[in-house]
Order: sequence, then structure tokens, then C-alpha cells
Amino acid sequence: MRTEELIQLLATDAGPVPARAIERRFAMASVAGIAGAAVLMAAVFGVRHDLVQTMGLPMFWGKLVFAAALAAAGIALLRRMARPGMAVGRAAALLAVPPLLLWGMAAGALSQADPAERMALILGSTWRSCPFNIALLSVPAFIASFWALKGAAPTRLGWAGAGAGLLSGALGALVYALHCPEMASPFIAVWYLAGMALPTALGAVLGPRLLRW
Repeated sequence: MRTEELIQLLATDAGPVPARAIERRFAMASVAGIAGAAVLMAAVFGVRHDLVQTMGLPMFWGKLVFAAALAAAGIALLRRMARPGMAVGRAAALLAVPPLLLWGMAAGALSQADPAERMALILGSTWRSCPFNIALLSVPAFIASFWALKGAAPTRLGWAGAGAGLLSGALGALVYALHCPEMASPFIAVWYLAGMALPTALGAVLGPRLLRW
């Protein structure tokens, strides 16, 4: 068979890719990840018994906004990485905005606190378990994000895997905030990001293996 005939055979019945197909895959992966994390949290940790009262605290919403902003930035980055040859552009810079704002809040809180109280603001009461709890709740979104990428055509596999891990970590943190008792910005700035870093690193390692064409 000649090359021209092979190409013609492969192209038979090939239609255009539906518009915004990649965006829809990541939307589905995000919804599945949040739902899976919510079920896992309810089964393993439970929801705070004082959640309604806690919703009146500004930092409760601050945790949710921080995680949601990182997840949105992660999706913006992944939708570019999922397309061969597409420049990352400003999407990478967007990832830096939520942590920088949170670190600024944390620095302000620490500067106003008594020196003897600063370590307590950073460590809280759950620093030993918080990162691992977030990583655990990120598992459903991790699987769903890699599924979404497998249906695309990423070429920077390590970076794409890291992006999927970051997205899953942010979604895991978003759900974990419904259980977490910590409200201090220095704690969130250190341990929530540490929890997101775990699936990010795992994604970077697994990306070249699981996303290979």
C-alpha cells in the first residue's frame, strides 16, 4: 500500500473535533473530582458539625476562594498543555497570583502577632495530617484529570502531569476546607500548598508514563 493510500484510508470518515471538546473534558473531570472528594471526605473525615456557624467567618470563604482560584488557573494552563504547540502564555502567571496573595496575607498576620504566637499560627493543630488529607482527597480528581488529558494530545508530558496533579490538589483542598478546623492564613499558606504539592509532584513523575501517546 502506498503512503498516499494509507493516509486516505486513515482520513476516511474523519470529522472535525467538536468545538471546546477539551474544555468540556476538564469540566467533567473537575465535577467528578469534586464529587468523588466529597464522598471520600464524608466517609473518612466527615463534615464539621459547626459548619453553618463557621460559614460566617471570612477565612472560611478565603480558603475556598484560594483553592478555587488555583483550580481555575490550573484548568486554564491544562487546556493549553493539552493542545500540541500551543503556548502557555499568561496561564502560567495566573498560577502565581493566588499563592502570592495568600503569602501576603500570611506575612501581615505574622507581623501583627506576638513573636511567641507566630509558630502556633503556622502549625495550627493539624499540620501533621493536613497535607496528606488534601492529597488523599485529590485522588478522584487526579484520576479524572489524567483521563481528560488522555483524550487530548499533550506533548509536554511531565508538565501536563504536574498540571493535572495541581488541579487535583486544588480540588481536594477545596473539599477539605469543609472539614478543616484551621482558619489562620499562615497555616493555609504553608500546609494547604504542601498538600497540593504532593499530587503535583506525583503527576510530574507519572505524566511521561501515563500520558505517552
